[in-house]
Amino acid sequence: MSEVKPDIIFKYFKNLTETQIAQFEKLYDLYSFWNAQINVISRKDIDALYERHILHSMGIAKFCTFKPGEKVLDVGTGGGFPGIPLAIMFPETDFHLVDSIGKKIKVVTEVASGLGLKNVKASHLRAEQVTDKYNFVVSRAVTRLIDFYPWIKGKFAKENINAIPNGILYLKGGDLTEEIKESRLKAELHPLSNYFTEEFFETKFVVYIPQ
Repeated sequence: MSEVKPDIIFKYFKNLTETQIAQFEKLYDLYSFWNAQINVISRKDIDALYERHILHSMGIAKFCTFKPGEKVLDVGTGGGFPGIPLAIMFPETDFHLVDSIGKKIKVVTEVASGLGLKNVKASHLRAEQVTDKYNFVVSRAVTRLIDFYPWIKGKFAKENINAIPNGILYLKGGDLTEEIKESRLKAELHPLSNYFTEEFFETKFVVYIPQ
């Protein structure tokens, strides 16, 4: 196994199966290999992969437990965040990862294949081109909410089967007061510092927007 270890994941997520543990352990080597060919993570960030990309993505799993059979759309997934870590965590939930840049989807496809994930579909699409309906839309700070919302409006299933209503789970950092105000969306801010003690998470949030 590589020298960069996933211990930070196991610190916060203790009830993982052997399969999940093995999948998290494989992530660094898979991303190191593919990132060397198709740059989806900055070079300085690859050694902080488990904290800044994987654990950051898993902030959504601390706030919301996806149910078997639910469908989740990851918009602007880049190299597969937050979709790939969430797909490991919730193997009975279906994840559709989309990005407008084809080479990023190539990385997602190869990583998902390398992990043996059967619950991930990756598509080279803009969000507006997606026609299916989903319980949740997840994303990691691809743009301002006022611009993001029109892309995914109308893509939500009517039936709620989760403890929380279907909606958007958006990972973002900093002072979001103005951004939420201009979007005119009813958003809840859930600080990641409630779940993780590392300094990186002090100004990071899960923004939940029920539909």
